[in-house]
Amino acid sequence: MHQFLSYSFSGLATSAIYAVAAAGLVLTYTTTGTFNFAHGATGMVAAFTYWQLRFGWHWPAAVALFVVLLILAPLFGALLDALVMRRLEGAPEATRLVVTISVLVGLLGAALWVWKPDAPRPVRAFYQGRFVHLAGVRVPYSQVIALLVAAAVAGGLRVLLYRLRIGIAMRAAVDDRALTRLSGARPDRGSMLAWAIGASLAALSGILIAPTLNVSALPLTLLIVNAYAAAMIGRLRSLPMTFVGALVLGMSNEYLPDYLRKAGVGSRFLEGMYLSIPVIILFIVLLVLPDSRLRGHQVARGREIVPMPLLGGSLVFVAVVVAGAAMVAGVVGRADLENISRVFGIAIIGISLVPLVGFAGQLSLCQLSFAGIGAVVMAHAGAGGNPFGLIAAAAVAGAVGALVALPALRLSGIYLALATGAFAVTMDRWIFPFPAFSIGHHRFDLFQEGSLTIPRPHLFALRFDGQRAEFVLMAVGFSICALVVVAIRRSTFGARLLAMKDSPAACATLGLNVTRTKLTVFAMSAAMAGFGGALYGGAIRVAAASQFDFFTGLPILLVMVICGIGM
Repeated sequence: MHQFLSYSFSGLATSAIYAVAAAGLVLTYTTTGTFNFAHGATGMVAAFTYWQLRFGWHWPAAVALFVVLLILAPLFGALLDALVMRRLEGAPEATRLVVTISVLVGLLGAALWVWKPDAPRPVRAFYQGRFVHLAGVRVPYSQVIALLVAAAVAGGLRVLLYRLRIGIAMRAAVDDRALTRLSGARPDRGSMLAWAIGASLAALSGILIAPTLNVSALPLTLLIVNAYAAAMIGRLRSLPMTFVGALVLGMSNEYLPDYLRKAGVGSRFLEGMYLSIPVIILFIVLLVLPDSRLRGHQVARGREIVPMPLLGGSLVFVAVVVAGAAMVAGVVGRADLENISRVFGIAIIGISLVPLVGFAGQLSLCQLSFAGIGAVVMAHAGAGGNPFGLIAAAAVAGAVGALVALPALRLSGIYLALATGAFAVTMDRWIFPFPAFSIGHHRFDLFQEGSLTIPRPHLFALRFDGQRAEFVLMAVGFSICALVVVAIRRSTFGARLLAMKDSPAACATLGLNVTRTKLTVFAMSAAMAGFGGALYGGAIRVAAASQFDFFTGLPILLVMVICGIGM
């Protein structure tokens, strides 16, 4: 009983921190209509800044909190709204999501640049060493503070959104910004206030959760990302349900690992699952959400144009790529060729996004996970350079892509992005670090403790062990994938993808099977990413799971969108 109460109080404190983070996310979405993927990264940077002021420069805790929570974080949120988000009014939802993802990547890169990632940064909890005795259990002051802060945030946001005029105007601006202006309100001011408060709440949650681990960029960002599940339980609109979701999330995170082990489910194969519990809950919540109605055509500020590539021009392009690669291979040193070869592998993974995101408008955040699956399959099925490994890599990655897409077929926009992101993080935390296991007489060790050796394929009498031959092979592989994408765009299937992107409701009315079309393009895109991952793995020869993780894949998506995802 004593242990149960201890877990309960610890779970309540964790739930409170998740609730604070999720409340900021819900506030931003409810009042501006934009889902902020950079919310966790904002909390991470705030935690780093607090550590610098409090423990690096030895400022008093009250002063450091005041500067971070009431000056720097609100200022960052206000500037983000004024300089970036406000200019996206009327932009497609995918564009707004990608912009917030770019802010996430930028903040993560800035944190890794300013604060060296290998340096320990312990953070003392508030009133460390002081406890309150409740029901015979010693509860740290820091946990009590987290609960009180969450209660204050809940009450304050309720008053802001439902009692104050500016809060009501903020909510009204989401439905019709122009009509809100006609009624005398100033939606720009409300939007700026929402982003400022949202950034402050992200900062507060980052500072509260920092004492549970050394201040580190990736863990802090992912820990606050766990709060996304709580926000989704509240459907990004209901603050009470968001707090209920945070309670479920925090308690599950405390209870499940220990009680599953006591029940005899403590297998080493499930260790990664315990770390993935919040992400798994997020995926389940997304799947059980009520079906969303098929949307019709939405009037956007700028219409997206997806040009029709000419067949002759495409053939000339791939011929130039292959011929240019052969010429470069003859004049560039082997060390440089080894680095350049990887570019083609990443390019194949990037071009796999074109049919899915560019043509069909379905945002995926797990493309590099499919590439990782392809690399693993190539390592095990392509032993000795067997070219069957490339085919198996594409087939297995495509099958996994179909399995991921099957339950998420009715999702779109931010829901699909979160579902694919949850899958990617689950692969990072649980599947890729899987210990070795055997099926029949074959032993599988997915990433061989970070040193997975991936062979280069042999095609009949052609061997590609040399760096120059490997470079030309990578160029040929990229050219084949480019021609496949061109063929999709020129086909009737490509026309169906573009029509589905423009108006799924109209497509369904005309008899197009939207579900089958989404499943097909998702599987094709995953298969292409798996093929690219197999070639990329051969280029780097020895791979680690970290090379295929969630955050590593985000810049690929950003570059593709910036360069024109439909081209």
